[in-house]
Amino acid sequence: MQPRSHEDAKDDKSGRLRVFESSGLHFDELRHMAKYLIVFSLVVAALTIEHTSGLRAAAGQTAAPTQTSRPLFDQYCVSCHNDRLKTGNLVLTGIDANDARQHAALLEKVVRKLRGGSMPPAGSPRPDAATLASFTASVETALDREAAAAPNPGRVASRRLNRSEYVNVVHDLLDLEVNGSELLPSDMAGFGFDNNADVLSMTPALMSRYIAAATKISRLALASPDNRPITQVYKVGFENRSARSSEDLPFATRGGLAVRHAFPLDGEYVFKLRLKRNGIVSTIDGIDEDQHEVELRVDHALVKRFTIGGDFKGPDPGVLIAVPEDDKYGQQLHDYRMKADDALEIRMPVKAGTRLVAVAFTDAAPTPERTVRSRGRSGPGELDFDAPGIDMIYISGPFDGRTPEDTPSRHRILSCKPAGARDEEACARRIVTTLARRAYRRPVTDEDVQPLVAIYREGRASRDFEAGVERALEALLSSPSFLFRSEHEPFDSAQGRPGTRPGGAYRLSDLELASRLSFFLWHSIPDDELLDAAVAGRLKTAAGLEQQVKRLLADKRSSRFMKDFSEQWLEIRNVQSKAPDSILYSSFDDSLRKAMLRETELFFESQVREDRPVQDLLRADYTFLNEQLARHYGINDIYGGHFRRVTLTDERRHGLLGQASVLTTTSYENRTSVVLRGKWVLENLLGAPPPPPPPNVPPLKENDGKSKPTALRERMEQHRNNPVCASCHSRMDPLGFALEHYDAVGQWRETDSGAAINAAITLHGDEIDSPKAFREALLTQTDEFPHTVAEKLLIYGLGRGLDYYDAPAVRQLIREMKAQDYKWSSLVLGIVQSRPFTMRRGGDSTN
Repeated sequence: MQPRSHEDAKDDKSGRLRVFESSGLHFDELRHMAKYLIVFSLVVAALTIEHTSGLRAAAGQTAAPTQTSRPLFDQYCVSCHNDRLKTGNLVLTGIDANDARQHAALLEKVVRKLRGGSMPPAGSPRPDAATLASFTASVETALDREAAAAPNPGRVASRRLNRSEYVNVVHDLLDLEVNGSELLPSDMAGFGFDNNADVLSMTPALMSRYIAAATKISRLALASPDNRPITQVYKVGFENRSARSSEDLPFATRGGLAVRHAFPLDGEYVFKLRLKRNGIVSTIDGIDEDQHEVELRVDHALVKRFTIGGDFKGPDPGVLIAVPEDDKYGQQLHDYRMKADDALEIRMPVKAGTRLVAVAFTDAAPTPERTVRSRGRSGPGELDFDAPGIDMIYISGPFDGRTPEDTPSRHRILSCKPAGARDEEACARRIVTTLARRAYRRPVTDEDVQPLVAIYREGRASRDFEAGVERALEALLSSPSFLFRSEHEPFDSAQGRPGTRPGGAYRLSDLELASRLSFFLWHSIPDDELLDAAVAGRLKTAAGLEQQVKRLLADKRSSRFMKDFSEQWLEIRNVQSKAPDSILYSSFDDSLRKAMLRETELFFESQVREDRPVQDLLRADYTFLNEQLARHYGINDIYGGHFRRVTLTDERRHGLLGQASVLTTTSYENRTSVVLRGKWVLENLLGAPPPPPPPNVPPLKENDGKSKPTALRERMEQHRNNPVCASCHSRMDPLGFALEHYDAVGQWRETDSGAAINAAITLHGDEIDSPKAFREALLTQTDEFPHTVAEKLLIYGLGRGLDYYDAPAVRQLIREMKAQDYKWSSLVLGIVQSRPFTMRRGGDSTN
């Protein structure tokens, strides 16, 4: 596969790239004529009948070919797809239907369409269900046999560590927490995931960022005296100021934030707080009448309790005009409302290390919550955002900094301490050898270590032993062996030539397999036990590989893969950029946004750790809630900001489709979207993404508040009058309408703009009138959902998109999952043991 362009990556992030895009079929004409869908379906139907007998024979089956296959083929396929018409840029004249190897790409596309039931489309002539099922099975058998005889495991390009991998590796290697967004730019996505090798190239500008990050990290890890005072700013978003906003904050607090801040040295640091202000006149919110207390804590220990508010009462005379010079009290009052938080500052000593800094208002003198009637609505959770709130925390330092005796990072790095000058270089060599083995993910040689030791000598000459180690660490973190994940083809040194033929398949070395495994399940480097197993050759055996898979999954570090995969596959990380209309959805704030995301993360992790069937993602009767999210769902008797597992009595909230993260992500800021939701279901649950929309699609007509309001369904019916739109919307819209009872932030509703909601749909011939029935309908379509999950996780595990030659491996995963009740353990182990994961295609003259 060729590397993708930046534009390809953007399209892929929006879900528009296909999983099997190299089949040779072109769908551009779908944008211009709906009629083509029907034509193509006839091609598929006829082709399936024509090929059945030949492929059955190739598969060793004894069924005799039907006598009507050739006439049907001529009637429905060749009449349009011939050398003269070339309908859809597809010519079927002269195709040998018995040659599964030569036509694998085409046949895989046919199988995929038939399995999904999308071809032939409803209303078009089609063979009976038994004929289609028999044909599909025979084609799959032939394709699987050909794949076994000539495996093509694909080829993953060399790629750099992406940002989240880099952060995890630094933590696991150096026991140091760093903020990746401060060090490196965000990554593009390919095929829906930002670990895709084709988009993880390195530019000179990006390399300079990695080098700068290496300098900062090495100084921070060793608490270098080269660390200079800086000011770090942490800003609070749109928060609920009347509730505890984080589990890291103490009980009986409200608003505020908690951050993990890296203090590079022992020394003094300045903490300065800034409060929320009125966006128009810049006066501090909520300090006009009452007195309030603000707590500053470091690692949960109280540092300072500030008192603010209530010193000057009455209306501010300087809100609209300048305060008269003779109004001394007015001038003092206005000045206080503008600058009262200048007093919220303290300078204090702090020990080096990453520490939790928490700032919040206390409930020492709580005031009743006031509903927001000025915004046109009132109800549960709609609190007064004019109350005082934390806006920013400034942390400055270190001042008079000193290198500490010990920190977790120094303890991890300085594995030996020289007794004298003679021992220093030997100790340094031991340190860099230990670090390089983990950082390079393999045993290291003198050729790897000697350049690092040479750089150590330069640093040692400039100051001392630790300065030398710091310079060597900086070089290690900038090394291509660290930054890039590369896999090398076998080489026959005796013959002086490659050990495999061009384009041939070969098995990865155990060390390369260990790296694939750890980056898949830990999103980071292998630990010593996994490296030792690879060096000893234990990953060559199925038992040895399975043992390591189980160990890695049981480790808490596997939570990284569960979080990262679920956020990208389900696209729920996009909820962080959503800004629902504050008037229509006044209960929405940053705390609720985080709660939505956390619910799905905890839910997905519980599914994997409890080894449930993958179908339980859609039908599970439990979730994880805190008070704010439970109130959002209308669930009572849940108190506090911490999340706990809750058994759901309301079937409307079962599974992913009842969770606000998914429902908010697939909505606009001011309304729901049946198109976004339908597309999300097609793409992420059913693995059948629609083609990109045609250009210049007119916007949906909104209710203007003058004429009688209409529900979204009625407005979409008008939108689909265009036959070009209807060709795709007939698939998407019903799936979106089934979720129309959930509003744009995931709350249940019975009306839309005052009009009653009709969420009933017809799916696969069945009437669907409830979320439960919708879930059941999605899960009754054979293996579509498990098939999609398997594909998505394989894409994530490999770090590349799937092609037609990967389809046999996916079918094998489904067979193994089915034998194990579709449990997550069978899927993960199946991926790790699959040919695409354990093997690689060699290069040829074209790549």
